[in-house]
Amino acid sequence: MRADNQGFRTREIIVHTSLLDDRDYSKDDIWVLFRRRWQAELHLRSLKTIMQMDHLRCKRPHRVRNELRAHMLAYNLIRQVMCDAAMSGKLQPWQVSFKGTMSTLVELLPTLNVISNVDELCEVLFQSCRRQVVGNRPDRYEPRVLKRRAKGYKLMQKPRRDYKPGEA
Repeated sequence: MRADNQGFRTREIIVHTSLLDDRDYSKDDIWVLFRRRWQAELHLRSLKTIMQMDHLRCKRPHRVRNELRAHMLAYNLIRQVMCDAAMSGKLQPWQVSFKGTMSTLVELLPTLNVISNVDELCEVLFQSCRRQVVGNRPDRYEPRVLKRRAKGYKLMQKPRRDYKPGEA
């Protein structure tokens, strides 16, 4: 498969797939799927960083499983709100901001008991979510580097009592 994007160097990519029928799945269809893989990367980033799942707080295996399940449940609920908001506004679900939807849900939580009409609440929620649209950036380059350095403190490699001044 040749990748010919205007403004980019032409390159040849070999894509292996289990889609066997070349009439149902053209080369262009496979190319579109290949490019959509970036959306999966963004969704994983949303799950890990925006929802603060990059560091799990629990230590015991059953608690870690519960924490993962809670994150997945919240993630899926946010994605459902994004999908409903997009469909009611004739947008695609990936055009609505994940972070914006999450922030909107957090801001609207206190007003849940004020609005008694569920349809009115949903319309306010969907309008707020639709205002935060993600730009179309198909060839954006995202380097895998840290934007900010971590704090300049040393790692704790000895027991806490060994760090107290005057005691050793």
